[in-house]
Formats: sequence, C-alpha cells, structure tokens
Amino acid sequence: MSDLVESFYSRMPVLDETPPAALSPEDRQRLLKSFYPDYRPEGKATLRVGPDAGTVVPEEIATLLESRSRLQGTRVIPDHPDREVDLLIIGGGGAGITAALYAAEQGVSVLLTTKLRVGDSNTVMAEGGIQSALGEGDSPVEHFRDTFRGGHGENDPTLLSVLVSEGPRMVEWLVSRGILFDRDPQGNLSLRKGGGTSRPRLISAKDYTGLELIRVLKEDVVNSPVEILEFSPAVELLQGPGGACAGAVLWDLDSRKNIFVKARTVILATGGTGRLHLGGFATSNHFGATGDGLCMAYRMGAKLVHIDSFQYHPTGVIFPSEMAGMLITEAVRGAGARMYNVLGRRFVNELETRDVVASAIIRECSEGRGVPTPSGAFGVYLDLASIDRDAGEGTVTKRFPNIVKLMTRHHVDPTKVPILVYPTLHYQNGGIKTDENAHTSIPNLLVAGEASGGLHGTNRLMGNSLLELFVFGRRAGLEGSKEAKERAPFSWKEVSLAHVENFEQALAREFKGAERPIAPTLFPDYRRKDS
Repeated sequence: MSDLVESFYSRMPVLDETPPAALSPEDRQRLLKSFYPDYRPEGKATLRVGPDAGTVVPEEIATLLESRSRLQGTRVIPDHPDREVDLLIIGGGGAGITAALYAAEQGVSVLLTTKLRVGDSNTVMAEGGIQSALGEGDSPVEHFRDTFRGGHGENDPTLLSVLVSEGPRMVEWLVSRGILFDRDPQGNLSLRKGGGTSRPRLISAKDYTGLELIRVLKEDVVNSPVEILEFSPAVELLQGPGGACAGAVLWDLDSRKNIFVKARTVILATGGTGRLHLGGFATSNHFGATGDGLCMAYRMGAKLVHIDSFQYHPTGVIFPSEMAGMLITEAVRGAGARMYNVLGRRFVNELETRDVVASAIIRECSEGRGVPTPSGAFGVYLDLASIDRDAGEGTVTKRFPNIVKLMTRHHVDPTKVPILVYPTLHYQNGGIKTDENAHTSIPNLLVAGEASGGLHGTNRLMGNSLLELFVFGRRAGLEGSKEAKERAPFSWKEVSLAHVENFEQALAREFKGAERPIAPTLFPDYRRKDS
C-alpha cells in the first residue's frame, strides 16, 4: 500500500452494518428530484433548431445537436462514390457486429465501418452481465414489470415487449457461438440478482462479460463475408430521393481523406455520449463515445426521445484520482457489497435502482457526510469485504478478478479495505426514436444499441443494455437487409448533402450568424488548456 493510500485509509471509521431505513415511493421521488442530475435545472439548455426544438436538454447535448458539419468547404459530391454497398453499418460494437452477422446471412453486401478497431466500444468494457428471464419462477412478464418500473413507466412498451420476449433466444444464440458464461455446480447458467429486479436473471462472465462477448463475436465477424473498414468514422449521412438516407461520408483517419459510400440502407450503431462529460462528471465510457450518430441523424431530421435522460452509475471509482470514472459493477452489490458514509453508516439499500442509489450518494456528499479525498473530491465507501464475510473468503477474488487486479495495481486491496466511489456518467438512456424493427423517422435509416432511445424509459436496469445490443442488433440486421433488397434503384446524381445545408441555414437564422461548434467531434480533447 502506498503512503498516500495508507494515510487515507488510516482515517476510516468503524463500519456499522445496520441496514438503512427503507424508502417509500414518495421518498424515492423526493430524493431523485433533489439530487439526480437529470432533474436539476442548472447546466440545461433549450434546443432552438431541428425536429426537437423546444426540448430542454443538457448544455453539452444542445451544443452537439446544434452544431455545424465537419465538411466545411468540401460538400461537393464527387462524380462517383468511393464504395457502393447494399447495407452500410456504422459502428463496431455489440449492436453493429450483431447486425452485420445477421445481415451477412441474407445475401446482401455489407460494409461495417468503425471509428477505431472492430470491438473498440462501450460493449467491450461492460462488466456486470446480461438480463434475461431464464430461471424457474421467472418470465418475460416479470422482466417487463421490473424494467417498466425501473424506467419510471416511460419505456416504450412495444420495444420493451420485444426485448423481454426475444431475450432468451438471443442468450441461446450467444451460447451457441461459444460465449463462456459462468455456470453453477450443476452446469446451468449461473443467475444473479441486480438492482431493481424481483428475480435473479443476470448472466455474466466473471466481471469482464463485455470482453468475453467481443472476444467471440469479433472473430466471427472478421471471418464472415462482411467488409470491414477500421479507423474510418462517419462524419455525415447522405440524402437520397424522397429524403431517404442514401449512405454516408466517412473520414479515413490514416489518409485524412473523405470516403463517399452509397448504400441502399444504413444502420447507425454509434453508441452514446459519455465522453462529452455532461455536468463535468467523470465517465466510464470508451474514448469514442462522443454522440456522432445523434448529431448526424438530427441534421437529417430524425426525431429523438428522452435525450434529456442519462444514467449516472452509482459506483465509479473516485480515489485514487487516476482511476476516476472506472466502473465497479453493480454485480458486487448484488453479491452483498455494502456502502457507508464518512460516519461509517449505511444510508441506502444497495439494491435500489441505479438512479436512486446514485442520488443517495450525491446527497451524502452534498450534505457533509461524504468521505473527502486528498484531491478535494468526495465519495462513499463501497465495502466488498462484506461479500467474503457472507459467502466465504476468496469469493471476491473468484467472482470479480478484474476489479481486484485493477484496484490492487493502484495499491488498494478490495478484499481488505473499501473502494471509494461516486456516481460516474455511464449510459445514454434516450436517443434516436425507433420502432420495434429499428426504423427511424428517416426512410432507410435504422438505429440499434445505445444510440437509440425509448426502450429504457428514463432509467435503465443493469444488464438490459447488453441484451438490447443483441435483440435489436439482430432486428436491425434483418430489417436493413430486407429494405436494401426492396429499395428501388437510385442514381448517384440523386444523392446530396442538401439536408446539411438546410440545417446550417436554420442555425444561422436562429443564432444570428454566431459561430457554432463543429461536430461530430470524434474524440474528446483532454489537452490541458493554458489559463
């Protein structure tokens, strides 16, 4: 243990394991409205341009959506496209890969383009697992009820019905492809409980579930007929006859040149916006999570839903400071980890929904009961040692090896001392509005994964995001292939960037010619600014 870490833990109070008082529904609502970032008025702006003008959103989201194109001075469509395919999939995470695998079986030409390498996404970073109604006494109906309750009744019921009913089928598909999920002594899939759930239905691969998923699926897609372009993020969508999507402009990070792709159908699987650091929060997200698909689709006129709703995961590491934002999976709380304030007292049921737990942590820190760090930040104690006390010594090391490895590397042994945590920006609850087959309001533009909205309502339950990738990635791949086959031929001369010109003219009128930022940003800028 380093001197700094040893000094910090020398001030730790005696931990009182007395359970916290239960919260009534009214208590939960008061807690959320007082402390959860979504409900707080500061840091918000009203959209002034585009299909969702009048909606109040975080300032960072308004800046992203009401931005100018990266194609400054280069909007002349070349005489011929650089690539022409039936189906273009933008994004190489779990949703994009799944869509590509299913589409490749339908006899259409598929191009998968991704900002970095295939698999470099939020999916590979997922720790906790996948929810699906697989156990005795469980059912899709129970899964629906838990998720609808957790989403505050704001979930799109049609999307949610698809998720819970097709979930078991997609788990079977993953197992058939070779995903090594944890098993119980009888050889069955091991089911565990997550926050806000009435049944144990979480399956996982230790605490590196996303890594295991990408390990297998990346190999599958690389060895499929799918053509892959890496280091080639999309920077603009192309418009065809009738306002339909007709492809995209990619940016080759190596050659620094635009690639014009004509496509009969496009699937956006570009992920979320965590690297915009809403409200200055640290984030658990991959470096490419800059909301690229949102701003491109919004310029084309795609409707959004719940884009004012984000998930701040309760347990992001806050000390040591170099680990800020690293996620400690909710599965540790499902296994029995407990949380304590600076007084050594438990202050909330650890298996409340994520937004309630996060709000309780923010309350403790705001009202002077947070644990101060040497850098001036505040957090609360998350004690994993209670898992070993309840389930036997060695359980933490066996079930959560990645957490133990990473924390120990920074001189904190979570089997002996608590981890200091604070909410971290984790997930974009809303996004581009879709129907049950991943269609948007723009013809021939589909969306799957975190870039889409409506499924989770205004709060997501653990494990539903990974399930969503496969359920709706499959649907997008099948539907996108079908649309590509059915779409009437159109010429390259009918393709344009007229929607971009129209959007920027609207910006100029509304903002009186004031300079607007350029997006997609593609990558966050962490360079230190001179004061």
